[in-house]
Amino acid sequence: MNPLIWAALISSLATSTIITMTSNHWLLAWLGLELNTLSILPLIMKPHHPRATEATTKYFLVQATAAAIILFATTLNALQTGQWTITHASSTTTLLVTIAIILKLGLAPTHLWYPGVLQGSTMHTALVISTWQKIAPLTLLYLTHNHLNHTLLLLTGLLSATVGGLAGMNQTQP
Repeated sequence: MNPLIWAALISSLATSTIITMTSNHWLLAWLGLELNTLSILPLIMKPHHPRATEATTKYFLVQATAAAIILFATTLNALQTGQWTITHASSTTTLLVTIAIILKLGLAPTHLWYPGVLQGSTMHTALVISTWQKIAPLTLLYLTHNHLNHTLLLLTGLLSATVGGLAGMNQTQP
């Protein structure tokens, strides 16, 4: 890959995370999440292998679904409250956004896309997906912490730890 293109993709990846982290408006946060998704897709596809194509397609479909849920929830929030700020969220909006973020993060109930994407990407790209790509959704969870359903988050965390531990013990691929 051309170093100039690679640098542009990495800088847009960093910029999109910063946009999401510093936003107070739902549409700007959604824009940052979408730019984040679009920045990583060429990096996943870089090896030009059928597994990389499958991983890119899976990643795009899951992230686009989660982004659509977030956009729907925030539009619903704007209709209910009359505001687009992240800190003024209704309970329905918070529940939908939490579910979308759980999908984006690849947590236990919605985790089946995650191993396939990591398996089809290179080690460096898998590292970026597993670390940097999680910063923006976790920031949105932090920004809505006053309205979060703590029981849902606790159950998701426990289920993720249990499924992750059992799946790790059952791993047979090198």
